[in-house]
Amino acid sequence: MLRVALFGTSADPPTRGHLAILCWLSQYFDQVAVWASDNPFKSHQTALDHRTEMLRLLISDLDSFRHNIQVYPELSNSRTVITVEQAQERWQGAEFTLVVGSDLVGQLPKWFRARDLLDRVKLLVVPRPGYLIADKELDPLRQMGADVTIADLNAPNVSSTAYREQGETEGVTSPIQAYIDREQLYKCHARREKLPTY
Repeated sequence: MLRVALFGTSADPPTRGHLAILCWLSQYFDQVAVWASDNPFKSHQTALDHRTEMLRLLISDLDSFRHNIQVYPELSNSRTVITVEQAQERWQGAEFTLVVGSDLVGQLPKWFRARDLLDRVKLLVVPRPGYLIADKELDPLRQMGADVTIADLNAPNVSSTAYREQGETEGVTSPIQAYIDREQLYKCHARREKLPTY
């Protein structure tokens, strides 16, 4: 049976942490489907098409040896259960695992048609620095029938928020930084442009 990892991200921008997650997933799944999405619980600074292009750039250097990672913009939907239904039509008969960061565990029971979603997929939780995976948050998911696994992965401690708000550029790859500069995305770009050079 084909095993498909579903990894939608609202990353704004995607970082080396997302790259590490994708590389890890590619070792355990036949297909890793990734897409940029809008999270109804968050506000997004950058348009979806920019975030999709940055995801493409993130995996472009991996294509030669990570052939099973691909961007599927057609799967993007703010309602994850709709995405899963579309994936089930695309890969009929496959086994699906939804990949989420530990920061989203508490939100999951409030997601649109959450029980239906959890009936359709296995759930893989990726630890994120600063977001402990507590039983009190996992228990409601398990009571809803979720098949939950915690990923044995320590992704780099970088974040999209740190990039946007503090201009911490070490979290993004060179191709993504070049794209951000070219398209003049994010406030930190404007701050960098105004700094004097000596």
